[in-house]
Formats: sequence, C-alpha cells, structure tokens
Amino acid sequence: MNRKNIRVLIVDDTALYRKVLRDVLSEIPGVEVVGSAPNGKIALNKVEQLRPDMMTLDVEMPEMNGLETLKMLRSKTLKPAVIMVSSLTQRDAEVTLQALQLGAFDFIAKPSGGSVLQNLDSLKEQFTPKVDALLKKITPAFRSGSAQPKTLFSKGTSVIHTQISVSNRRSGFQPRIVTLGVSTGGPRALAEVIPQLPAGFPLPLVLVQHMPPVFTKALADSLNKKSTVNVLEAENDMPLQAGTVYIAPGGKQMKISGNSLQPKIKITDDPPENHCKPSADYLFRSVNEIFAAKTLGVIMTGMGRDGTEGLRLLKESGAYNIAQDEATCVVYGMPMEAVKAGVVDEVLPLHKIAERISKLVKG
Repeated sequence: MNRKNIRVLIVDDTALYRKVLRDVLSEIPGVEVVGSAPNGKIALNKVEQLRPDMMTLDVEMPEMNGLETLKMLRSKTLKPAVIMVSSLTQRDAEVTLQALQLGAFDFIAKPSGGSVLQNLDSLKEQFTPKVDALLKKITPAFRSGSAQPKTLFSKGTSVIHTQISVSNRRSGFQPRIVTLGVSTGGPRALAEVIPQLPAGFPLPLVLVQHMPPVFTKALADSLNKKSTVNVLEAENDMPLQAGTVYIAPGGKQMKISGNSLQPKIKITDDPPENHCKPSADYLFRSVNEIFAAKTLGVIMTGMGRDGTEGLRLLKESGAYNIAQDEATCVVYGMPMEAVKAGVVDEVLPLHKIAERISKLVKG
C-alpha cells in the first residue's frame, strides 16, 4: 500500500505562530497542511470539513481553549490525533498533562530563548518523530472515516512475536528496586499504573518519562494527588526510600549512585542518549551497576528504542523485565524494540502491569 500524506489542521490564536507551524510542518516529508483555525470553536467545524488526520492544538485561546476543544472533540465521529502545542510554563504544563490524560496523542513545547532559526529547527525536530509515528498508523479505512482513530492509535504497528513465558525461578525473585521507562502516551499510562500501587509499597521506583523541564514536575504533582505512594520530581542527592516514585527531571539525566545499602539519586547534565534527556538507558545502566539481579525493569509505551540496551544489561545480570503489550500502547516503539531484542521476560497489557509489579515485589 502506498502511504499517503498526513493531513494536518493547525489551531492557534496567533496568526504569526500559525504561519510558523505551517512553514515547519510543510517541510516534513509526508505532511500536507490542509487548513488552520484561530480557536477551538472554528477548528471543530473545520475538522468536519477538512477531515484532518492530525491537529496541532494551542493550549491558551479565546472563545474555546485547547482543553475545551479536546473535550468536545471526544464526542465527534471523526477524531484526528491531537498534538498539543504548549509553552514552558507551569500553567501550560498542567493543562497539557490534562490533555494527554484526555487522549491527546502527544505534545511539543514552544521553544524560547534561541534565535529564530534555532527555534524553527527545534520545532521541526520535535514534530518529525511524532509525524513519522502517525504516518505508520494511517490506513485507507481511517482516512475514509470508517475506522475510529482511538482504535487506530491504540493498536500500534503490527508486530508478530512469540509468546514469552514466565520462568519458575521468579518464585525466588526478590527485587530491591523498580525502574521504568516511558515516552509517548506515558502520562496516561502512568496515571493508570502508579495510583494502583498499594499503600506500603516496599520499594523505591525510579522512572524516566521523556519530557522537557517544568512538565516532569507537573507530572509528579498530578500523580502524587492520585496515588497512595509518594510521587516526586527527583533532586540531586535524594536518598532512595521505599514507597516513593522518583521521576527524572526534564532536560537532565538521572542515575543511581552509592551502593545497594545507601543508594541515592544523582542528577547530571550528561549528554542525551538516543536523543533523550532524560534517557531510560542512562538510568537503567546505573540501576544495573548498583542492584543488578535485584531489579524489576519495566518498559512502556513510547517512540524509539530508548531503554532496550539498559534492559539488556539488566537481563544479563539476572533482573526481571516487563514490557507493555502492543494493543494498549499509544505507540508500540520502545516495548517493541525490547521484545525484538529478546530482553523482556513478560509482556502485559497496561491494566495488569501494576498488579504484576506488586506481586513480583512481594515475592
């Protein structure tokens, strides 16, 4: 099947930014910008007229803002994949997280502080992998409107892999730490997994969610309000404590240092890995150095392959690794790469991951 262009509707209340986004997106192969709108109310009408596959949606707009538009869009027959366009502010971060939990596909952060050329490059760099992920999901059925996008975008790419069996040795598995990597679709997935962890959870959980600064703090605060475990954005030299979830701060790398008896967080400005900062591989590698076979590794929805090499090291050390299944991933990239590499012990749907973590932790 020849792959057609992805049809994009741009929604932003600023005419200049609509033009910027049009110019940036038009340079990405496979993209056709079919229209624009200055607010959500007009955008909803244009969705029916233009039938876009993807919509960029500004957070703050008059008449109908991004969140209100997304809520209205959920009741429509045609539901394009929504990419939120957010400023790096606490307010926008909080609203964007709500949008992701309501079903937005992903978000990009408006660059600030650089030259015009640098900002344009940043936008293109952010949009390109998201567009590529969506292009892989476009089918003639969806384009004609006979398929529901929520089904299209939850199924991921078609991958055949052998069933992974759980070995009997897990009965003696006694982890000391849980480590988790997640990207696109992560806020919604984490909002299902973390609040399900029971009160008195006996281990620390360290995780990387691919996000820029400000957003990881908003994510931690949001999850903390919903959970019985303590959830926070990690800070340098924090000791690891049971019943606490530590989220790597956006724009930084996070690793575990010290020893297994007195482990602590180290926040560094080391370079990106797999184009990611924070990086799951960076975190997993450090966890392996301290805890090795006493680790429970988890990889969930996201683009790319960040986390696969770290899980390989953990598995070689005797750790146990879980991957989210294809059907429940927003993007079946990171888990798929780990499964293909043979570094995963068990594949589970999203709604069963927290229960399995709790069971393995109890032994």
